[in-house]
Amino acid sequence: MNTENQLVNFNFFQPLEIRWNDMDALGHVNNVYYIEYFQIGRGYYMNAMSPSWNWMKNMFVIAHIECDFQKELRLDAKNPQIGLRISRLGNKSFDIAYVVISEGPDGHPVVHATGSSTQVIIDIESHQSIAIPAWLREDIFRLETGLES
Repeated sequence: MNTENQLVNFNFFQPLEIRWNDMDALGHVNNVYYIEYFQIGRGYYMNAMSPSWNWMKNMFVIAHIECDFQKELRLDAKNPQIGLRISRLGNKSFDIAYVVISEGPDGHPVVHATGSSTQVIIDIESHQSIAIPAWLREDIFRLETGLES
């Protein structure tokens, strides 16, 4: 898949800080850190999407997460970023798509990894899954204008 197709519908990007300890013996980011990058990006994304979210009442848990590696990411990568978008919105869960990119030597984006995760909304007190609240759906559609309901 070409880079442009992989970046379609991503309108939220967060700069990534590649740390020395993220590297492995091959001199590139070790695979385990991509999931951490997803988590870091998810925090920024959720705050941008719904800054008034009451995290002490409703939260989500990760039911599934996956990552596909495409090109090594090195410490000297120029302008590394993570892109996020909601790719599916269900009754009690939603999927987030991820893309890790940097700026290539020609100025065009280089895709290093793609991934996805499924989040299930839960009530903090009962620890039971609940329907996605109407206010959250509204926040999602405000940020994700191309998402179908």
